[in-house]
Amino acid sequence: MRARRKLLLRQKIRPRVKGISFNRMIPNLLTLLGLCAGLIGIRSAIHGEFATAVIAILIAGCFDGLDGRIARLLRGTSRFGAELDSLADFLSFGIAPCFILYMWALKDEGSYAFVPCALFAVCMSLRLARFNAALEDEDKPKYASNFFTGVPAPAGAGIVLFPIFLGLEAKKLQWNFLIDIAQSPLLTIIMLVMTSFLLISTIPIWSFKNFKVPTTYVLPLLLGTTLYATTLVADPWGTLAFSGLLYLGTIPLSYRSFRLLKADAEALHKETDETDDDEGESLDQLEQKDLTTPTTPP
Repeated sequence: MRARRKLLLRQKIRPRVKGISFNRMIPNLLTLLGLCAGLIGIRSAIHGEFATAVIAILIAGCFDGLDGRIARLLRGTSRFGAELDSLADFLSFGIAPCFILYMWALKDEGSYAFVPCALFAVCMSLRLARFNAALEDEDKPKYASNFFTGVPAPAGAGIVLFPIFLGLEAKKLQWNFLIDIAQSPLLTIIMLVMTSFLLISTIPIWSFKNFKVPTTYVLPLLLGTTLYATTLVADPWGTLAFSGLLYLGTIPLSYRSFRLLKADAEALHKETDETDDDEGESLDQLEQKDLTTPTTPP
C-alpha cells in the first residue's frame, strides 16, 4: 500500500525544467525579428520592390529601439544580447540600406559605383564598434550621456534612404523631373558619402534618452506628435523625406547644446578648484600662525 502511494506521488510530481526564463529571451527575439526585417529589405530590393524594402528597414529600426529598453525593463540584459544586437544592426542598417540604394540607382553605373556603398558599410561597422567600446567608458562626463558621438546607426540608415523616399513621393505625385533627380547616381553617392562621415564623426548628437520636456511644452508636443502620425499615414514618403532633412537640421543645434553644457561644466569645475585652493591656502596660513604664536607656559 505504501509503495503504491509513493508511486502515485512520483507520478504527480512534475519534473522541473532547467533553462532560461522566457522573459530574458524576449529582447533577443525582437533583435532577431529586426534582423529578419533587414533581410526582407534586401530581398525586396532584388525584386525591385523598393517601397517594401524601405518599410522593412523602418520596421527593423522600431525593433532596434524596443529590444534594448525591454531588456532593461525585464532585467534581461546580457553580453550575448549585446553582441547579437550589434550584428543585427550591422546587417539591417549597414548592409541592407547601401544594397537597396545600389539596386535603386547605381547597379548600371559601372564597378566604381560600388565604392560609396562599401564606404557606408565600413563606416557603419566602425560606428557600431565605437559605440560598444564606449559602453565600458566610466570616465564619461555626466552631461555627455545625453548625446551620441556621431549619428546613430538607425538614424544613419534613415538619412541615407532619402533618395528613395523622395523618388517614391515623386512617383506618387507623377513629377518626372523629381523622379530623375531622386534616381540620379549623383544624389545617391552624395547621400552615401555624407552619411558615412556623419556616422564616424565626433559630432555630439542628441540621444533623447533623458530628454526632459518643460511643462508648458507638454501639450504642444503631444499635439505635434498626433499631427506627425496623421501626416505619416496620409503621406508616408513625403513625411519621411522631410523627417530626414529635419533630423539633419537638428545636428547644429545639438552641437551648440553640447558646447554650452561643456562650458558650464568646465566653469563649475574651475570654480570648485579655486574654492578648494582658497580653503587650502587659508588652512596653511592658519597652521603657520599657530606655529609662530608663542604659547603661554602653565
